[in-house]
Amino acid sequence: MKNRIDSCFEQLKAKGEKALIAFVTAGDPDLETTEKCVLEMYDKGTDIIELGVPFSDPIAEGPTIQKASLRSLNGGTTLDKIFDTVKSLREKTDKPLLLMMYLNTIFKYGVEKFFKNCYELSIDGVIVPDMPFEERDEIQATADKYGIYNINLVAPTSADRVSMIAAESKGFLYVVSSLGVTGTRSEITTDFDTLLAPLKKHASVPYCIGFGISSPEQAQSVAAHCDGVIVGSAIVNVIAEHGRDSVKPVGELVAALKAPLKG
Repeated sequence: MKNRIDSCFEQLKAKGEKALIAFVTAGDPDLETTEKCVLEMYDKGTDIIELGVPFSDPIAEGPTIQKASLRSLNGGTTLDKIFDTVKSLREKTDKPLLLMMYLNTIFKYGVEKFFKNCYELSIDGVIVPDMPFEERDEIQATADKYGIYNINLVAPTSADRVSMIAAESKGFLYVVSSLGVTGTRSEITTDFDTLLAPLKKHASVPYCIGFGISSPEQAQSVAAHCDGVIVGSAIVNVIAEHGRDSVKPVGELVAALKAPLKG
């Protein structure tokens, strides 16, 4: 069976659309709200959703997502409870769903058990931001065994490694648009033409740009260079502000972000 991520990008390409990939921290403010927000985001045009698994020391994250992680953990969120939420979501939607998490969480849970659960619950991929590409062997064989895509990240500093990473990627490439941790940016200064030149040459999968995109204008300008945009902190900020009442404002934000991506 074809991975939902591949099918999604094929459908978008046929329509001349760019992908909107959205991130939320699972369990912030609680898992019931997470589930409602995910369904609302799909309903309002989000193509792929990354569920962030909270971690006590999320090194790649800025303060927005760090605080969300802490709120979630303080509320008692566990990986098993997130799997329960995914099970419930899968009764209501068949759209692509990924887990974004740190390597230690997978190790503690058990690599085999983790990917088997992902397969059984129809999770399409994982993003592990603290796993260097050279150490992917720690999980790659097990991920492949269960058909779960391990989504690779490339950064502006990866210039000489971009071609190697691009050649071995599945699903899509997560392009980190600016150095440092996640968070919204007032402007994005990355020279995409230089960064993406090796991708255009070597990537056999779509590439999407994330880290810092928070407005429809930014989404539109970034999307001109790639196959999709990834938005995280801007959505997490809305949830931080509105808590359990965040479903409607989150839906409004993603609808606004998706509008300029429709071509």
